[in-house]
Amino acid sequence: MRIQKEDTLALIVDIQERLFPHIHQHEQLAQNTRILIQGLQVLQVPLHITEQYRKGLGATIPQLAELLDGVNNSEKMSFSCCDEPSFQEQLEQSGRKTIILAGIEAHICLLQTALDLKERGFRPVVVEDCVGSRNPENKRIAIQRMLQEGITVTSFESLLFELTRVAGSDAFKAISKLVK
Repeated sequence: MRIQKEDTLALIVDIQERLFPHIHQHEQLAQNTRILIQGLQVLQVPLHITEQYRKGLGATIPQLAELLDGVNNSEKMSFSCCDEPSFQEQLEQSGRKTIILAGIEAHICLLQTALDLKERGFRPVVVEDCVGSRNPENKRIAIQRMLQEGITVTSFESLLFELTRVAGSDAFKAISKLVK
């Protein structure tokens, strides 16, 4: 099934100041996620961010936060975003069924959120090169489990061009510049 931007919302999960430096290949993760966010903004895909226990883990890292001013932001204590009533309500109100997932940690919050979204009738799409864990083996196992559960896994570049659909448009030109 093709991913259609009109039915899609993106969720950036818990990329926060105190946890982020401990994530395997965190600088590459930040760079990839910046491109993903900028591309989704070009394509006008709605964004939502979550922060796990902000008091303990801090705010979203500055290099992403600067792109996300005015974006819906939910603080949470549960690992799955779906266990937070305010987030679930906003998700239902959006009317969108395809949920792009990026963030940390792959084997905890991302995995549980993806599983819950699928169970609730949504179509989670995990952007593998925009998710991370402290231990790369935990990320590998989480991605494998998601695939076993029938969750779509893709890359940011593949996703952005799939959402763009055609070459020659202003969106295509902007996305092409971002991924170079």
